[in-house]
Amino acid sequence: MLSTERVEPSKAKALLVCVFLGFSSGLPLFILYNLLSAWLKSEGVDLKAIGLFALVGIPYTWKFLWSPAMDRFQLPFLGRRRGWMVATQIAVMCAVILMGQFNPKSDIWIVVMLAAVVAFFSASQDIVIDAHRREWLTEEQMGSGTALFVNAYKLSTLVPGSLSLILSDVISWQWVFFITGLFMLPGILTTLLVPEPKLYGPAPNSLREAVIEPFNEFIHREGWKHALLVLAFIFLYKLGDSMATALATPFYIELGFTRTEIGLVAKNAGLWASILGGILGAYWMLKTGVNKALWLFGFLQALAILGFVALSTTGANLWVLSWVIGFEALSVGLGTAAFTSYIALETNPRFTATQFALFTSLSAVPRTFINALTGYIVEVTGWTNFFVLCFILAIPGLLLLPKIAPWAQSKKSQFN
Repeated sequence: MLSTERVEPSKAKALLVCVFLGFSSGLPLFILYNLLSAWLKSEGVDLKAIGLFALVGIPYTWKFLWSPAMDRFQLPFLGRRRGWMVATQIAVMCAVILMGQFNPKSDIWIVVMLAAVVAFFSASQDIVIDAHRREWLTEEQMGSGTALFVNAYKLSTLVPGSLSLILSDVISWQWVFFITGLFMLPGILTTLLVPEPKLYGPAPNSLREAVIEPFNEFIHREGWKHALLVLAFIFLYKLGDSMATALATPFYIELGFTRTEIGLVAKNAGLWASILGGILGAYWMLKTGVNKALWLFGFLQALAILGFVALSTTGANLWVLSWVIGFEALSVGLGTAAFTSYIALETNPRFTATQFALFTSLSAVPRTFINALTGYIVEVTGWTNFFVLCFILAIPGLLLLPKIAPWAQSKKSQFN
């Protein structure tokens, strides 16, 4: 008989696991959006083509299509969640290492294919890591655990966005991608050591049930109108900052910063801001809850966009770059922590993988399809007007907060 008894993790262990799995979850994405764009730019690939590379992130927006299979089936090792986790992590590591063995000018389509493979298995890893975290953490640990998860996710950008860029000035790109890929190993080790969560009731009996029931439950939970409101908020909340950071590394390079300067500034300003963000985010949500965090952190992540406006007018000023990267790492990380905690509490634990994938897929639409146009927008508007536009696009999501997360109320899961 399948056990539904839940053994709660200790707080220290839960938070430590969230840190390592958050790092493993974020690393492939930032390889695709930071390291890959810097590599292509340094090898002379056109800026418009670099912007179109955002389309390799399509699996992040469509991962809900295969997430039911991860709710329904399990691999013959490590359990339903950890088996899929370790398989996807190994696949990502191998694809990243292999990608660096090709020339992006002469082998562009091979690079595109391998980038798509990284994106597919990275999105699949996210499905099961999100499901594992939702099922394993207690509701009391959800806010602080998610804050640390998200900030470790952001912190992982220091490998492809800092260390790898610095290394690229002294060693070949082949070795850069090899070393970068090996940073998936801590996540693999964590997956092997962390317990498998207990199920909230039986797994879906058929693939059809795994596909239909999660959507049916969400739609009928509070009606169509509420469901559409939730989906609109998920789409809009991160739209502005997602666009603003899509071409951040090419933007810095075009201003005149060297890759080593970008790497060193990101390492220092981004590192300490991310650590501070993790501590503040965990403390704030533990004390005040998710709703107030969505308000405060949402306004901060919108203000961070204005930092790019300032940098575009000052030019290659290392001091301004430090403040822009630091404030972006702090505020956007905090906003993402609150946003992900909100998504987790909207998820029914019986259909964790599918519903969580649906919500996060929708939030990834701007990063994939809209961000693919950012290179063209910059060509028309210039950098300053582009970042002003991004700030304006951050406002609609904030306007939905009174309906989605009333300041005076506390967001609680309906299922725990």
